Amino acid sequence: MELKTLKTFQTIVNTGSFNRAAEELNYAQSTITMQIQKLESELGMPLLERGKQQISLTEAGRLLYEQSLRIVKDMELLESRLGELTAGEAGNLRLGATDPTASYRLPALLREFMTMHPGIDISVDIGSTPALTERLLRGELDMILCSAPEMGKGLHYEPLFTEIFVLLLPEDHPLAAEPQVTASQLREHRLLITAAGCPYRKKLESVLQESAGPPLNTMEIGSMSALKYYVQSGLGMALVPESTLQPLPAGTLGKRLQDGPVDMSCGIACRTADYPLQLAALCLYQFLKSKLAALGNNELS
Repeated sequence: MELKTLKTFQTIVNTGSFNRAAEELNYAQSTITMQIQKLESELGMPLLERGKQQISLTEAGRLLYEQSLRIVKDMELLESRLGELTAGEAGNLRLGATDPTASYRLPALLREFMTMHPGIDISVDIGSTPALTERLLRGELDMILCSAPEMGKGLHYEPLFTEIFVLLLPEDHPLAAEPQVTASQLREHRLLITAAGCPYRKKLESVLQESAGPPLNTMEIGSMSALKYYVQSGLGMALVPESTLQPLPAGTLGKRLQDGPVDMSCGIACRTADYPLQLAALCLYQFLKSKLAALGNNELS
């Protein structure tokens, strides 16, 4: 029982004649007749009673007509969805992202993308680069926005922009009046830092190791996005992404670290085995790649 044959049968019933059905479907009347004869032969019973003026349904015909309405509608919807899927206009995607990109850049980008591609559903998981990398490798995510992952992990990574970090201080901090702040000066005051596995913290620690001085006085804050609020409360200073400071929190000011910038490369990654991505995943990958690369260039200009 073919879909086109069911559509022909429904059209005959709706128009009331073979002739009008043939005209509506742009078929020869002989084609219409052959389709119905084949359908009746497959089912082993007549479906239509042909009168001189009009046709009428047999009991089997009424049953087939009523039941086939939903079948044809569902099949047409399925064909449409499969066509969208093949064209990359439908699908369910799992995206991972690190902060601050997840909180400050991604919402507006996804709103634009999902307006352009309403058939694509996206879920977003937020975490650290190491955690998201492991989930990506396990196949739990389709792609991630992150800092540069460790090499040799079976990942395809493309850097897109540089996350610029500035030193955020309370306005009454002893270093606030300094024209320039160096890495060695950070050792003299409490420094708010992120969790141990955070790539930003590792980069900060590598910069500070190059400057001699007393042990660091640190306070660990688990959220990169929360750092500025702890600085605003006077608990210490912190190196935070410049993108999160527009505007600056009241009562704080920002300075560039002079001798050891903690800027980080950020980009998009997927599994090497999946690259190049296909269908909806490729559509999202290319969109994010173009938008974030352009955004990064604007931030650096």
